[in-house]
Amino acid sequence: MAGGPADVRKLFLYTTTQNYFGQRPELWDQPPLSSCPEVNNFLDDGNQMLLRVQRSDAGLAFSNTIDFDDTKDKVLVFFKLRPEVITDENLHNNILVSSMLESPINSLYQAVRQVFAPMLLKDQEWSRNFDPKLQNLLSELEAGLGVVLRRSDANSPKLKLKEDDTRGILTPSDEFQFWIEQAHRGNKQISKERASYFKELFETIAREFYNLDSLSLLEVVDLVETTRDVVDDVWRQTEHDHYPESRMLHLLDIIGGSFGRFVQKKLGSLKLWEDPYYLVKENLKAGISICEQWVIVCSHLTGQVWQRYVPHPWKNEKYFPETLDRLGKRLEEVLAIRTIHEKLLYFLPASEERVMCLSRVFEPFTGVNPVQYNPYTEPLWKAAVSQYEKIIAPAEQKIAGKLKNYISEIQDSPQQLLQAFLKYKELVKRPTISKELMLERETLLARLGDSAKDFRLDFENRCRGIPGDASGPLSGKNLSEVVNNIVWVRQLELKVDDTIKIAEALLSDLSGFRSFHRSAEDLLDQFKLYEQEQFDDWSREVQSGLSDSRSGLCIEANSRIMELDPNDGSLKVHYSDRLVILLREVRQLSALGFVIPAKIQQVANVAQKFCKQAIILKQVAHFYNSIDQQMIQSQRPMMLQSALAFEQIIKNSKAGSGGKSQITWDNPKELEGYIQKLQNAAERLATENRKLRKWHTTFCEKVVILMNIDLLRQQQRWKDGLQELRTGLASVAAQGFQASDMHAWRQHWNHQLYKALEHQYQMGLEALNENLPEINVDLTYKQGRLQFRPPFEEIRAKYYREMKRFIGIPNQFKGVGEAGDESIFSVMIDRNASGFLTIYSKAEDLFRRLSAVLHQHKEWVVIGQVDMEALVEKHLFTVHDWEKNFKALKIKGKEVERLPRYEKLMCLCNSSCDVAAHIHEIDTFVTEAMKILTVIPQSVEEIGDTNIQYSNLQDRRPQILPLFQEAEDKNRLLRTVAGGGVETVSSLRAKWDKFELMMESHQLMIKDQIEVMKGNVKSRLQIYYQELEKFKARWDQLKPGDDIIETGQQYTLDQSAKSIKEKKIEFDDLEVIRKKLVDDCHHFALEEPNFSLAYSISKDIESCAQIWALYEEFQQGLQEMASEDWITYRSKTYLFEEFLMNWHDRLRKVEEHSVMTVKLQSEVDRYKIIIPILKYIRGEHLSPDHWLDLFRLLGLPRGTSLEKLLFGDLLRVADTIVEKASELKDLNSRAQGEVTIREALRELDLWGVGAVFSLIDYEDSQNRMIKLIKDWKDIVNQVGDNRCLLQSLKDSPYYKGFEDKVSIWERKLAQLDEYLQNLNHIQRKWVYLEPIFGRGALPKEQTRFNKVDEDFRSIMLDIKKDNRVTTLTTHAGIRNALLTILDQLQRCQKSLNEFLEACLYFKL
Repeated sequence: MAGGPADVRKLFLYTTTQNYFGQRPELWDQPPLSSCPEVNNFLDDGNQMLLRVQRSDAGLAFSNTIDFDDTKDKVLVFFKLRPEVITDENLHNNILVSSMLESPINSLYQAVRQVFAPMLLKDQEWSRNFDPKLQNLLSELEAGLGVVLRRSDANSPKLKLKEDDTRGILTPSDEFQFWIEQAHRGNKQISKERASYFKELFETIAREFYNLDSLSLLEVVDLVETTRDVVDDVWRQTEHDHYPESRMLHLLDIIGGSFGRFVQKKLGSLKLWEDPYYLVKENLKAGISICEQWVIVCSHLTGQVWQRYVPHPWKNEKYFPETLDRLGKRLEEVLAIRTIHEKLLYFLPASEERVMCLSRVFEPFTGVNPVQYNPYTEPLWKAAVSQYEKIIAPAEQKIAGKLKNYISEIQDSPQQLLQAFLKYKELVKRPTISKELMLERETLLARLGDSAKDFRLDFENRCRGIPGDASGPLSGKNLSEVVNNIVWVRQLELKVDDTIKIAEALLSDLSGFRSFHRSAEDLLDQFKLYEQEQFDDWSREVQSGLSDSRSGLCIEANSRIMELDPNDGSLKVHYSDRLVILLREVRQLSALGFVIPAKIQQVANVAQKFCKQAIILKQVAHFYNSIDQQMIQSQRPMMLQSALAFEQIIKNSKAGSGGKSQITWDNPKELEGYIQKLQNAAERLATENRKLRKWHTTFCEKVVILMNIDLLRQQQRWKDGLQELRTGLASVAAQGFQASDMHAWRQHWNHQLYKALEHQYQMGLEALNENLPEINVDLTYKQGRLQFRPPFEEIRAKYYREMKRFIGIPNQFKGVGEAGDESIFSVMIDRNASGFLTIYSKAEDLFRRLSAVLHQHKEWVVIGQVDMEALVEKHLFTVHDWEKNFKALKIKGKEVERLPRYEKLMCLCNSSCDVAAHIHEIDTFVTEAMKILTVIPQSVEEIGDTNIQYSNLQDRRPQILPLFQEAEDKNRLLRTVAGGGVETVSSLRAKWDKFELMMESHQLMIKDQIEVMKGNVKSRLQIYYQELEKFKARWDQLKPGDDIIETGQQYTLDQSAKSIKEKKIEFDDLEVIRKKLVDDCHHFALEEPNFSLAYSISKDIESCAQIWALYEEFQQGLQEMASEDWITYRSKTYLFEEFLMNWHDRLRKVEEHSVMTVKLQSEVDRYKIIIPILKYIRGEHLSPDHWLDLFRLLGLPRGTSLEKLLFGDLLRVADTIVEKASELKDLNSRAQGEVTIREALRELDLWGVGAVFSLIDYEDSQNRMIKLIKDWKDIVNQVGDNRCLLQSLKDSPYYKGFEDKVSIWERKLAQLDEYLQNLNHIQRKWVYLEPIFGRGALPKEQTRFNKVDEDFRSIMLDIKKDNRVTTLTTHAGIRNALLTILDQLQRCQKSLNEFLEACLYFKL
């Protein structure tokens, strides 16, 4: 088809080309539209698929082929989808347009990365229909292109590593990936080590940058600080070649770009003009902080720190991320506008003008996205701000007066005045308000001037003093004097600088500002001069100390590290404490921005190089110098061997294999090895000492306990305690200590036991007579005389036997010594023999007292030893005789009553015991009855109880009255016979009479009390009505409504349910009062009150409680499952499903639905959605890294771990789980795939460890035994199967993470396959040839075969020593050896065949 001048097809091509190359229309006359054959071929020839457009000297060049002579030129390519002629109809359906920049590699990489990979791998619809193998290939293509781009010159077809070429580094993750790739694929080992070092440094932040979009603003604020430390460490490292400056500049730039894009993305999701102020303020401040911090980091590092870092100084100008800085300032403007708006709302009254003005205050910003900062949006922003200021001008005029009144009230307080200006600084900056507050700002300026004068005076008073003194600078912790003084004056500088900033922001237009600013700047200059003086004095002092060998600042790399002092034997490290202080001062002063003199820096670098080792050596030296004080004297022999070994290491600090030279600081490897030996020896000795001291302390506690245990009465506890000590000593001996070394320690504890035993022994001797085991002795009257049971001599023998047993305890006591040791306890008896006289004297005195008891009671049994009838007939004749004996009998009766109760004296007994028993029973009854009758009842229940008790008293009174009369009769008889009775009977008579009187008046008291209680019922009723009305008012106001159920969060709903329960309990208390009032009214025959209000409230509460009880029941069941840990519960999610289904069925059966049932149904439906997705979160196959990805994907809080994960944590992010279902599925699939690969590799490892050759014995022609391999087929098949397994792993889309390990196994199995095949052939040929050559056949070939035989036997001997199959690949030179042996055997066989053919020929 021919196209004319108005050819739509050519017009499309030319317009697209013109726009792409920026050609002006008036210059567009080449080539002519109708005379370009390339264009005509592309349009009219179906076989011509491509048209390329490129700049040339003559304008634009068209071609139908791709030929990149210079890849720097831009290229535009049109190509067809189908081999067809282009027409008007298929013009836009058959032509694709593509551009190329820089290089084909870069263009293809960016197209795959930005367009095709996200669409085909992440889009749910496309990825579902895309073959997983193709997805894997596409991912590998993207990764491979990235590697090529990062490692090569984009314009060169050959891969050439150029660290200064950063065109392929577009994000921080690209930079981190570059060093990972370099660490694996570097050309030289030193380059790999350097790349690995940088990779490890960047690993601290690599994960955060990779997942940057998933972090919060506050987390990225912390990331800025971490990134600062990482890039500083990268720049300052001196172990490898320095990090290129151009690359670091590019890294700082792309990190700043990442932070800026992150802030824009996060803030772009907010409605900055509509969202609540507190939310917008919090996010804007975080965004501003990110921008400001990174600007400060770049300026500080490249402008100060790195420029002064001598080993690797920054040579370019200070890097300043201008775009990020302007973005931060734009955010500050947005925050200032929102803040002004809030302040206006605070001051303006809620009037119509306010509504009219402020409802349209943000209208100018409609259509303007404030976070999208660039030069093109700046004019639009400024115009919107200008219009906004015009809108708020009337409001500013109104609040200026109010703000003036507010400030005038507090201007007498400088601190409050300053705080007020800072609080409303955004308003004060407004021109209208600033002009109105002219006088107040003058006052603030004067106050700031006074503050500056105070700072000057404080500085002049303290600058020459000693830190920490009242007249010196304030002191800080762990700061030397010079650093402390500089830090103190820096703090003053910050205070003065703050006053200057406040004045510049709010007071710069005042007449006195220049004078104040000049004075403050002079004060700052004075502070800086003081700083420099302090630093110069320190530099001079340190430099003078460097020339003095006694100052401790000099350290020579080739000097000895430590030595023993010949005077006191102490170990001294040749690294002074002054050096440690110097290091700290250099580090602190460098951080403060001072340039350390080169000489001092050099010494500090040397000292820093050995600081770690020196600190360890100082710790070891301190341990060596103080170990003797830490050891217990008696335990020293037990630790003698360990101490000697430790001391031997210290004394033999020699370097080299022969140990001829001393170890010095400049020999790091030998120094590290020596320090490790020292630490190990010291740790062994310290551990041993700690264990022994712990045993010693335990024994101390046990002996102290024994010292407080009574030896006389608790001998078993003594035995148990002693056994515990012996068991402990046996445990210590079992740890390898020699018995001879433990002798001193055992003796020490024997002496301690001696002290405890002697203390209790002496205590026992003093109380032996009172504390011996009790001996029961009965005094009996038997066979007409008094006697003891058991007999007196038996009592005496038993007593002295117990006493002898106690006295002989030291003879039986063995302590904790070993068998054969001389006992030290026997002498205890002799040393305490003086106490024996006392205990024997007390024993004899005890027996004398016992005999006296016998004599004391003899007179009471005299009458039993005579014939009473004969005695009466002999002595009693007259009435006087009888009367006289009766009186004597009465007197003896009284004496019998006074005898101790436990002494049984014949049959005499005091008759008053019966009377006393009656009196006690009567007195108890009367006392309890009077107590009951004196109580005045206050309620109906109490009246009923009182009446019941009154009836019981009436019933019991007839039973008690005869007892009382009988007691009086017995008392009168006792008075008549014995001359005296029981005195309490008369007082009991008075109490009985009073009891009778109270019984008679009880009913009258009850009637009076009933009348009083009737009046109380009416007053209680009024109080009840008042409380009920109060309760109804509170209930109507506070009961949760339907809006709370519909919109409330779980916390609000829980609180509502809780409040309903509390209200129900409160109302139940009122119901108890009501029922009590009803009962009282019925009891007292009063008219029942009207309780209709109570009934209506009760019905309302019951209805509400039923609704919320349903919610509580649902939440209770849900919380029971939510509190389960996920590891346990993930296998029981069917319970959760059953729970939801039960509630679903239950809610469906509800006849009358309410807002609550609708709410619960929505909750059930919400949770039912996540049930099928929970299988992706079960995570049996997830590794710790997968779990971290899952937590981040679900938005769980930082610090969440699988061990602490609860089912409730997942329920709280149920919506996120549903939203991220596809991502969770992908994560689960990835984990499953990696587990499969990992298990396969584990099986290979197990096979590699367990697979062995089956060997058999073989006897050769010389009757020598050799091991040969059998079952070749099984081994070869196993190797082949494993190779197939590895090949199948490569088809997995998750193979890349295991590529290294799979490659190792693949190489090993390939080698095994080859070696086994060769060895199999060799063994078969050797078995065939050995009997022939072993008997001397073919002498010419004997030498060859013997050499082969020797090599083969050597290989089989190695296999016999280690018959694992995989060790075959570890034999040095095995491949060449097998090939050589096989070749030689084939030569031998060939010679044999030739010999046999020759023999056959000759026979023929």
